[in-house]
Amino acid sequence: MAHQQATPPPRRSAFGRAVVWSLVAVSAIRGLRPPDAGPKHAAPAPGSANASDEAGSAAVGANDRAQPTGADGANASRPGGEAGAPTQIPPTGWWQVTRRAFAESTADNVGILAGGVAFFAFLAIPPALIAGLTLYGIVADPQTVTRQVQALAGSLPREAQPLIADQLNALASGGNGALSIGLVVSVLAALWSASTGTSNLMAAVNVAYDQQESRGFLKLRATALALTLGAIVFVLLTLFLVAVVPPLLQALQLGVVGTVLAQLLRWALLVGLVVAALAIVYRLAPDRDAPKFAWTSPGAFTATLLWVLGSIGFSLYVNNFGSYNKTYGALAGVIVFLLWLYLTSYIVLLGAEINAESEKQTAVDTTVGAPQPMGQRHAVAADTVAEPADPRSTR
Repeated sequence: MAHQQATPPPRRSAFGRAVVWSLVAVSAIRGLRPPDAGPKHAAPAPGSANASDEAGSAAVGANDRAQPTGADGANASRPGGEAGAPTQIPPTGWWQVTRRAFAESTADNVGILAGGVAFFAFLAIPPALIAGLTLYGIVADPQTVTRQVQALAGSLPREAQPLIADQLNALASGGNGALSIGLVVSVLAALWSASTGTSNLMAAVNVAYDQQESRGFLKLRATALALTLGAIVFVLLTLFLVAVVPPLLQALQLGVVGTVLAQLLRWALLVGLVVAALAIVYRLAPDRDAPKFAWTSPGAFTATLLWVLGSIGFSLYVNNFGSYNKTYGALAGVIVFLLWLYLTSYIVLLGAEINAESEKQTAVDTTVGAPQPMGQRHAVAADTVAEPADPRSTR
């Protein structure tokens, strides 16, 4: 009996040794930190003492990366983690931004959002044309306005051109009196109707930037009206470059070299106008602290390039390979125009996704005004650092 009572202590001793070795193993694992992990958190900012909180640790790390001190291991896995401008993000960082942007466009259902934006844009075009013709008709003959806008509409697919031409002829048939007498009432009513389409674009851009709409009715409608008026000004400037400048160049007789240079300058101004218009949309449309124009330029440039290439490709397909007239008959023009609006809306929203992900690539404040710590910038894209830093870690 004495011998049998002596056997349990070794079992308890083995269990104790197992506990000790477990503690040693845990200590060893904790000791496998990167060499810079200790100094990085040695002097945490006030309010970040709870190092065990995962979100707090991430915020502290992001704030550390935003400091002008040298890069650390986390920044090494996130190229451009301390970028103060998009041009400071290296190609590997832009590869990560592009992958996340396309993934986010799928998660945000950008294809469905683009369909809604295209539909409401289609409904907003007639009142926008009324407002544009009313403003332009102050200084130009209505028939001249019609010819110039038809020249601008020539860039659309052939099936969609009659849709715009018929609307313009109906608007201009009233003569100078209609364009002048009803100036105030027509412009205000048309702008109000057209701003509904702009409001839907703003809602879609909010989704791309991961923002929740919190603006009141008056502020939201005022912003939509301002963007709608800006869109009309944009169309008028585009009309000037596309339809008015070429006859002026012919009348000036600049010679071969001068004409070529003038044409290059004209198209450069047109592309720059599109980029600037998109940058303004990306800055004003989402409900957030406005990003710096530098951080709206990546999406604006990308969207402009994709829109030009996409419009050319779509027009070539419709004019040479499509059979919309046979399939849809009299509705062919409407269908083609809606498809082009859908393509345009998708590209614009994709540009917003690219802008949002480029802001998430850096821990530096991307909003206007004095730099704010992460979490106090009132913008999801500026207050968030994309995780994982390296997309290859998800493979």
